[in-house]
Formats: sequence, structure tokens, C-alpha cells
Amino acid sequence: MPIKHIQCSGTPYEIGYQHGQGAKTEVHGSVAFYGAFFKQRTKLGWPEVREVAKQFMPFIESSYPEYIEEMQGVADGAGLDLESIVALNVRTEIAYGMLSDGCTALSWKTTDASFLAQNWDWNFEQTPNIICLSIDQAPKPKIHMMSEGGIIGKIGLNSAGVGVTLNAIQAPGVSYDKLPCHLALRTVLNSKSRDAAADALRKTGVASACHITIADASTGGIGFECTALDIVEMPLETDGQLRGSHTHSNHLVKKHKVEGTLFLNDSPFRLNRIQELMRDVGKPSLGEISEMLKDDKNYPTSINRAVGEKSTSQTLFSIVMDLKQRFAKVKMGRPTEDGEVFELRP
Repeated sequence: MPIKHIQCSGTPYEIGYQHGQGAKTEVHGSVAFYGAFFKQRTKLGWPEVREVAKQFMPFIESSYPEYIEEMQGVADGAGLDLESIVALNVRTEIAYGMLSDGCTALSWKTTDASFLAQNWDWNFEQTPNIICLSIDQAPKPKIHMMSEGGIIGKIGLNSAGVGVTLNAIQAPGVSYDKLPCHLALRTVLNSKSRDAAADALRKTGVASACHITIADASTGGIGFECTALDIVEMPLETDGQLRGSHTHSNHLVKKHKVEGTLFLNDSPFRLNRIQELMRDVGKPSLGEISEMLKDDKNYPTSINRAVGEKSTSQTLFSIVMDLKQRFAKVKMGRPTEDGEVFELRP
């Protein structure tokens, strides 16, 4: 089945309604998938999950009311209640803070280019619910991103040349008065520069553990390694062959107020491996970075991930963004296998 591309425009509620109506099947699919996933992982049934979601709503409503409006639109368009849509958008907090994604991401800035790339690895059963959202929300930048049905912030870029990627990290703790990870991603994509996006996240904090790479055309990338208690920033490498780059996988690299759990034993390997591949390249290009994301070393728990005895997830899509040219190339499925290819152009 080809991926569903949905165009949304207008007020936050209208954008949400178009998303919910256009991706009704995928939104319901996401609720079904995460209902089973949360039950298995946290022992919470969907009624309890909705109660958790409600605890995030006062902060979001007071600080980012437009997100509540958009999620209400998604709920109405899909024929669901608001709490269920909020639950999808706080799924990282429920799955990783309350107790598997495995993604490898890189940003790379040179004198004449700025790239941001990621393999997005997740449970294969969620594949049918992946969607591509185009959001026209003037006067904010236009957004073109990959998401899951019902989730209003994910991986992609905007018309100002700002891009964002996400790595899941497991560490205890959830803060109900900070931005949930996926709404933090949307906040980045609503921003007109890397620095403006970084300032917004510094101001609000992030509600649970995750790693967010923010990059733009002029300044390159910065890593925000987050827990419920703190954010440790990871600037670009300044020396050697990796100069101008930033890489991450699925474990806490820096010291934090809480300790993370190495929930994917292959995470350090993948981080070392992507850096090794980058050293062999010299000068990055869209084609070179796309080739790196195909790497099968340590299969099936490789950068190009596959389901196996040690892995319940696999690469569901890869994305390489050229932020100077303001477009991204997306390849559905594992990068070495047949799958739909298309571009994002906000």
C-alpha cells in the first residue's frame, strides 16, 4: 500500500480536522497499535492511558493552546475523543518514562551544505499507520513531515530550512509541566531557525527522555539529550574528519540527573558505526548519506535494522534532508529493499 499523503491548511483546528478525516483509518490503527503496546509494556489499559494523557493537558492548554485545538480537530475528524489523541502524542512519555524504537541519526554541516538524516526504526506492525503530513499554517513556516496517524509532530523539515529527528531513550521519570517529546518536535518545526527552536525547548523543557537533533541550513545541527529532569546540549564536533557533525542512537551519552537504561544493547555499536562510516566519506552528500543508512554490519541489529531474534523492530523509513536546498528524500521500508521513494518539499 502506498503511503497516504495529506495536505492540511488553515487554523489549528482545521489542520487537525483534515489530518483526522484524511487519515481516519491510520489514526484508529495507531490507537489500536498503541493500546496493545502500552498494555504489554506498562500494563496500562486504554482507559488508564487516557487518564495519564489528561495529566498533560493543563500545561499544554496554558502554554500551547493551539496544540490542544489541533488535537481536538484530529479527534473530531477521526471520530475519537480528545484524550485518545493526546495519548498518541504523549506515547513516548507513557512507553519510555513510565516503566522498542531504535533509530540512528546524524547531522552534518559543511561550508556549502547542511544535512540531517535518520533511519526510523519501530515495530513493523505500525507500518500501515505511517503518514506523510504537509501543513500550511501561515504565518508560521510550512511543514512537511513523516508521522504516525494522529501524531501532530514528528520527523521532517519546514520552509525555513529547519529540520528535526528523534531518537528514543529509556530513562525513568515524566514531567507533566514540560513539552511531551512529539510536541517538542512540532515546536521545532514551527520555528524559523535552529536557535529559535533551541530557545523554545530550553524555555519549556521536555517531559521525558529522548534525543532530538535540531538543524538548519546556516548553523547546522545541535543535539538535545533530554530527560524529565534536564536537557544536556551536544554541540557539533569541532575537530577532525567529523567536524561539523552530530550523531546519536538510543542511549544517554552525557551525564544526567537520572540514569538511562540501555534498552537496546546495539545502540553504542550503531553510534560508533555511523561515525566510522562518516570518517570514510570525507565530504558528505545526499547520495553518500543514503548509502550509510543502508549499512548492514551487525545484522539484524544494524543501522539498517531488521526483525530478528534480538530485534522486534526494523527500519520503517529512512530520511535524508538537504536543508540548504530545503527538501528531503524519503525511502519507505528498509533502505536496501524495495519500497516507495518520494520527496518532502515544504
